[in-house]
Amino acid sequence: MPTEAPNPAPTGVAAGAGADSGADSGSAPRPALLSFLGGVGTVTGSKFLVESDRARILVDCGLFQGFAKLRRRNWERFARDAADIDAVVVTHAHLDHCGYLPRLVRQGFRGPILTSPHTARLAGIVLRDSARLQMEAARHANEHGWSKHRPAKPLYDDGDVDKTLAFFDPVPVGADVEITGGNRLTLHHAGHILGSAWARFTLEDGHSLAVSGDLGRPGHPLLLPPEPFSGADVLLMESTYGDRRHDQESGRSAFADVVARTVARGGTVVVPAFAIDRTEVVLHELTRLRETGVLPRSIPVYVDSPMALAALDVYRDAVRERSPELRPEILAAGEAALSPAPFLAARTVQESIEINSVPGPAVIVSSAGMATGGRVLHHLRRLLPDPRNSVVVVGFAAAGSRARDLVDGARALKMFGQYVPVRAEVADVPHFSAHADAEQILGWLRGAPAPHTTYLVHGEPAASEALRERVDRELGWTAVVPRSGEAVLIR
Repeated sequence: MPTEAPNPAPTGVAAGAGADSGADSGSAPRPALLSFLGGVGTVTGSKFLVESDRARILVDCGLFQGFAKLRRRNWERFARDAADIDAVVVTHAHLDHCGYLPRLVRQGFRGPILTSPHTARLAGIVLRDSARLQMEAARHANEHGWSKHRPAKPLYDDGDVDKTLAFFDPVPVGADVEITGGNRLTLHHAGHILGSAWARFTLEDGHSLAVSGDLGRPGHPLLLPPEPFSGADVLLMESTYGDRRHDQESGRSAFADVVARTVARGGTVVVPAFAIDRTEVVLHELTRLRETGVLPRSIPVYVDSPMALAALDVYRDAVRERSPELRPEILAAGEAALSPAPFLAARTVQESIEINSVPGPAVIVSSAGMATGGRVLHHLRRLLPDPRNSVVVVGFAAAGSRARDLVDGARALKMFGQYVPVRAEVADVPHFSAHADAEQILGWLRGAPAPHTTYLVHGEPAASEALRERVDRELGWTAVVPRSGEAVLIR
């Protein structure tokens, strides 16, 4: 259990961490080692390991998504003995930051999982849904024979998730808590999704490490901007949109235009949306389109994602609790600001199937956001061949994902072992992203003391390199794009 300052837990050599380091109570601790085990060269699979004389702490524990060669890494044994990891710190509840946790537990991890209270609750929803989708996909593959594996198996199941959730140990945002062995943690609001945080570690040797997690954008319609960066010796900075700029107004206009065009030709709009936060933002925008008459009230809007609906409950609870993460206007509007009504919620499988019999025009918001799995695949299989319909990609689409293939102009998409022709209109509207763009990242960094080194992570190569050049040129900071598997000293 972490403890709040000023009551530090007794220090000692943590189990499995640095036992052969040669350190003793009379010697100064050596600099900690930072290893990049995921989230390098890609926007998925974030895993950063901090190893000191007295502790091994994993920062984020995400799934790899996108290309098959990346997804196969999820099946590899973790780079260290999982039983020797003393604690995991999770910045937020998206699958690419927490989705590997049940696999780590299956391999022997038994330490605390430290995160904000809202992230702990949302991560439970995400991990249970991830297990369900994997189990369903394995069952479907075995029944229909489309997997090369005989039999196909899930990466983890419900039992693994149950064991994992027992290790969650929420810590208050803003509190200084001890993890173990004199290593301390403070979480700060990151404004990306509800509960998201950037983390600042003070290590046993006195050096500090900051990890941005995924940084939110100041224009988020629901959440307040990230708390300012206060400096650290070493910084891990996400770079998802390190080479781009969001234009919120043009994005909203483009979204309105494609909805209006599709409705006018009698088609259906399908929006693959991340269940956590993106669905809330999309529904918020659809409400505005109804109020302005762009989307007639007679056009049904379906929310087909049990996970998104469960997450919506968490967001509404945050409004009731008057969470300091939420914008004042959202708090003033109360629960009505995040109500799914008058949208139609499909909670059961049968309700999802029934949407298939509804003729256009209509709007369907369904997960997953990158179209890597989930109910949205069934809607895409039905709707893509008809040119009256449209698919709107509203966030970042990782290389190798179906959403990225659509954005890049694919004329056919492989689903359930078959290719489906793409004749529907495809609109790329990334301005709904909950990630900060390059200018917003630099704005967050400006004014803070320069770290000794800033490592650009959680980005595709071009984006990370573009941000590295700007950090170097505009801030004069030492910025590096690390290699996968590389280890560096924190000093």
